[in-house]
Amino acid sequence: MWNRLKRAFCQRYLDVLASVYIYNEHRGYTSLDRVLEAVCARCADNSAFIAEVQKHRADERKHYMMFKRYYELRGTLPLSVDRTCGHIDRFIERIFGCTIDDLDTDAVIVRPELFEQLCRVIMLTEQRGMKQVEILLRNRIVRSDPTLVRIFKIIERDEPSHWMPYHGWLVAQDKLTATWRERMTDFWIHKSLMLAKLPSLFVNTATPRMARWPDADEVVLA
Repeated sequence: MWNRLKRAFCQRYLDVLASVYIYNEHRGYTSLDRVLEAVCARCADNSAFIAEVQKHRADERKHYMMFKRYYELRGTLPLSVDRTCGHIDRFIERIFGCTIDDLDTDAVIVRPELFEQLCRVIMLTEQRGMKQVEILLRNRIVRSDPTLVRIFKIIERDEPSHWMPYHGWLVAQDKLTATWRERMTDFWIHKSLMLAKLPSLFVNTATPRMARWPDADEVVLA
């Protein structure tokens, strides 16, 4: 009896974890299309920065595809989670006062302070992600799943290159790398996710699964 309960607990924990990650990775690379647009417009002469953002976008899609394959091998789809489980979603909403989808890319391009703010939000989000992966790789439940361990080790390897370009650009421009308000916002979003949102998702066994993959309508160019 105890072993069955323990196994069910671990399976639910990993299911919730992977579902939240697949949402965030998909949200990440699709949102970075607009970030890349802004970077190309504002930093057209900085080919290195543009290339680093392109790599960031490619890595996020790679991570999404790894989690997608994880579920395909299990023969199921992830739990259906929304932007309330997205760190970057909530960060953008707190700092810019709108959803990612409603963020005005043209305004970010035209107004330097908005572009700098966006770089800081991405940088802090990716730094948070790097710390979280380090914690997960020490988690006994995660370590019980060899496939997830391999996925998280790849993410761990990639993460530094996801925040460093934005940090480097801000430093090169002699701009703030983070304000007190931004750091506190990052902290409280993380705590609310860890202590409230994710536990509630864990216990809500009525949460449905996705009906289709998030990238089902995307056109992949050869």
